Amino acid sequence: MQLSPAPLTIASADGYALKALYYSKPESNSILVIGSATGVPQGYYRRFAEYALDTGFDVITFDYRGIGQSAPTTLKGFDIDYRDWARFDLQAVVDYAVSLGKQLAFVGHSYGGQALGLLSTPHVFRAATFFGTGAGWQGWMPKMERLKVSLMWNVVGPVLTRRHGFLRWSKLGMGEDLPLGVYRQWKRWCQFPEFFFEDPDYAYLIEQFAKVSMPIRALTSVDDKWASPRSRDAFMKYYTGSNVSNIDIHPRDVGMKSIGHMGYFRAAAKALWEQELALLNLTVLND
Repeated sequence: MQLSPAPLTIASADGYALKALYYSKPESNSILVIGSATGVPQGYYRRFAEYALDTGFDVITFDYRGIGQSAPTTLKGFDIDYRDWARFDLQAVVDYAVSLGKQLAFVGHSYGGQALGLLSTPHVFRAATFFGTGAGWQGWMPKMERLKVSLMWNVVGPVLTRRHGFLRWSKLGMGEDLPLGVYRQWKRWCQFPEFFFEDPDYAYLIEQFAKVSMPIRALTSVDDKWASPRSRDAFMKYYTGSNVSNIDIHPRDVGMKSIGHMGYFRAAAKALWEQELALLNLTVLND
């Protein structure tokens, strides 16, 4: 019988209350922290978390401020920096995980893989696995997807943010609504082929990412339109202090017809989970 996760409230350094879930078994000696994608609530990772629990990991999932259970009553006027999700929210969850006294590993989905390099203490993790992490530039996308994304950034997004004061992302069927500051920074960084590393205001991040030193496996499905292998490579090259393995996945090789940007954590991806969690567990235990 699957154990129910324990609900947590974790206070970030600036006092914001984050809602999290802790999946645990008494015999586990390592914790897997999951960093979510932009606009994706923690519930999306439930099946993966339960599976990871059965492989020997405790697991912590959480919602960034403004998302899911960590959202305020309204996002209008709730203006935050996109980096706050990492430097305050993920950092607070990591600090909590450290306090439990177990070995730590990390799984990042899309933004989650970017967020690891924004932490002040990435060294606490023994290993990391990313799914669908890339640079975000529409030029890395297939032609039709580039057109859709251009329409979103230049037409639909501005209309929705002017009307509501935040991005009604849910109206587009793309996930949870996004705070205005997240939308604006994301849009700006997606203008650069190498994302925020090319933004002159954030040049210091090149040096910061170089300090990350744990082994990283960065997996991308060949049918991921938002984070293609080229997009991944453009971003991952800045983890210069890490032993990075960039891995292309063909959906048929893991028994799936398609994966895209969101399929990594759907129930059909269990063959992928089994493979990657076994490798992650081995790395953590043998480090």
